[in-house]
Amino acid sequence: MADKLTIKPKAVIKKLLSVLPERAQNVLISRYGLGKNTSPVTLEAIGKEYGITRERVRQIENYALTMIRKSDVYKSEQAAFVELKDIIASMGIVISEEELLESLAKDKSTRNHLHVMLVLGEAFTKEKETEEFHHRWHIDQDIADKVHNSLRRLYDSLDDDELVDESSLIDAFLRELQEVNHEYKDKEILKRWLSLSKSIDKNPLGEWGRAHSPNVRAKGMRDYAYLVIKRHGSPMHFREVASTITELFNRKAHEATCHNELIKDDRFVLVGRGIYALKEWGYSAGPVRDVIAEILSRQGPLVRDDVIDAVRKERYVKDNTIFINLQDSVRFGRDEEGRYFLREKKVQ
Repeated sequence: MADKLTIKPKAVIKKLLSVLPERAQNVLISRYGLGKNTSPVTLEAIGKEYGITRERVRQIENYALTMIRKSDVYKSEQAAFVELKDIIASMGIVISEEELLESLAKDKSTRNHLHVMLVLGEAFTKEKETEEFHHRWHIDQDIADKVHNSLRRLYDSLDDDELVDESSLIDAFLRELQEVNHEYKDKEILKRWLSLSKSIDKNPLGEWGRAHSPNVRAKGMRDYAYLVIKRHGSPMHFREVASTITELFNRKAHEATCHNELIKDDRFVLVGRGIYALKEWGYSAGPVRDVIAEILSRQGPLVRDDVIDAVRKERYVKDNTIFINLQDSVRFGRDEEGRYFLREKKVQ
């Protein structure tokens, strides 16, 4: 996108600053990082330098911006502002400040000068960062409002720990954008709009969900293990989980540590020797005889082969292990048709 920028922001701002008195120039240069120091200086720090209050510095800053907008030089540089407006329109009308500046300039100094152009330009409106959204700029309030509301509805449509692939999320987003013109329903624009939200985000595997979910903001071994097993789609041995974490996330995962973390987290179920599945897949925790009891309680009496088939869907164990557990005559009985059933617990 940077090659689309034909204007020279530093040259434009140099001309605009020339209409100001020296102190007003210096205040803007410091406030927006337009000099050798590209880090913006606070009102308080500038005030100390000049021996004035931070409020007085704010007044000087506002005066300087107003004076530039009223100047003939500002009018003569309108072509530069029109070009910037056209670029924002091509990128989707509303765009995060960070993405806009980074896409238009490689160095921080040029980005700072572009930022001042946005501040000065009457066509540009800044929406400040909130709990929901990042800093962003737009050139059409109506479209910006529709995008914001659509992102809110998209967030509400997601469950807390739900993960969806990017194409599915974009499809869902499109359904929420009925009121926005078709010309803006471009995939790249939609992805830019998604990046406005602080409530919706994607994890290292490119899956989207609510930003606060540990499935999105993975912070430790357990979260990475969850993503690995979910991505795999079937139970995994803890050694395989550890090696996959190392491979996918470039984080050294020790096998013993991984095993201990899986044991502690109720999102995982031990279904065989060192083999873990996700509880959300319907697997039950506990020893094999407890799994048999739950199956018989849920499905009623079953013949041996049906019991074995049902248990094997929840445990990676040998048939003989299941059969041996069925011999627990305290918990299980066998009727005349050869079906095993769960004995009722005696009241003490």
